[in-house]
Amino acid sequence: MSSVRKVTDDLYWVGTNDKRTHLFENIHPIPRGVSYNSYLLMDKKKVLFDTVDWSGCRDFLKNVEEVLDGKDLDYLVINHMEPDHAASMEEILIRYPDCKVISNEKSFMFMHQFGFNIEGRKEEVKEGDTKCFGKHTVTFVAAPMVHWPEAMVTFDTTNGVLFSADAFGSFGSLDGKLFNDEVNFDRDWIDDARRYFCNIVGKYGPFVQYLLQKAGGVPIKMFCPLHGPVWRTDLDYYIEKHDKWSRYEPEEKGVLIVYASMYGNTEAAAQSLASTLCRKGMTNVAVYDVSSTHVSYLVAEAFKYSHIVLASVTYNLQIYPVMYDFLHHLKTLNFQKRTFGIIENGTWAIKSGTLMKEFIDEELKECLVLGSQVSVNSSADETNEPEFDTLADALIKSLEK
Repeated sequence: MSSVRKVTDDLYWVGTNDKRTHLFENIHPIPRGVSYNSYLLMDKKKVLFDTVDWSGCRDFLKNVEEVLDGKDLDYLVINHMEPDHAASMEEILIRYPDCKVISNEKSFMFMHQFGFNIEGRKEEVKEGDTKCFGKHTVTFVAAPMVHWPEAMVTFDTTNGVLFSADAFGSFGSLDGKLFNDEVNFDRDWIDDARRYFCNIVGKYGPFVQYLLQKAGGVPIKMFCPLHGPVWRTDLDYYIEKHDKWSRYEPEEKGVLIVYASMYGNTEAAAQSLASTLCRKGMTNVAVYDVSSTHVSYLVAEAFKYSHIVLASVTYNLQIYPVMYDFLHHLKTLNFQKRTFGIIENGTWAIKSGTLMKEFIDEELKECLVLGSQVSVNSSADETNEPEFDTLADALIKSLEK
């Protein structure tokens, strides 16, 4: 019994699904789990592309053994040395002592740092090198900082398969459905794909753009990423998403309202703005509590929407800590090209609005802060209604541009 899936005539998925791990990289929640994808090419030479996280090693080894069916493994190609993909390589090398490891110079350096003994088994490749395994010839393409400096992708010139490492990946356990056309991606997967990209790769948008430019000149027929579904149809749809995300362009015209509230008053102000926007006809509005929503979801939503409203109470004369953390994550991930609105609140010294504007102006690139700021003294009342109207109108006018 195994979960092996056939990808093409000679290629098999031998990865694993992980529904036990709660935090990806011990930071990002993965309530739908995650897959660790590995692929085995059964040509004249038998070639394994990457391995899996240590947590899935037992099932992975069974999958590899089943597909090999008594044959030896000739090569292990390591496109990405991060432990969720390379941790099981030593177990492969123990079981297949004649197997050679194909990777690049920096990747081999990382192998030594992680303590893997690959002396005498290395076959180093660089950008543009090719390797023939029988019917299949592959070429190796550097993909630095997508999202580690050693990352590369491997393109099979015979069948058009791109082994894309962490590019074109997604959170989510496959649960038997390997291909993008076996799922309703827009309904069930796009949010996980966006959250995966924005939080894992988002900082390195220019490097993704460089890889997309390289890929544009190659006749790719299939993406085989290290996480998430294999793409064999509608590749342009997925490329377009990654193009927007990596250029920091919003997917949708809409308003994301993120609020930080201690006792509910700033939350009420955020909801009041949301109601005002919807009453005026702008219904593509999403509202989140920064204190109860993991920051990885907020980051993904920020990448999605064109306009963001920050509503924060003042705390110790500073921005509320979890709101500041959200802003700091945006800065760290090179977030840019958005329009912001601000609602501030305080009882005895209102500072959050000024500080949030300063952060946006000084730390985020190509961002505009609307001048129609709302200031609330403790709790909003009828005297604030004109301010909410003015901010809503400013947002709608900006959205219409």
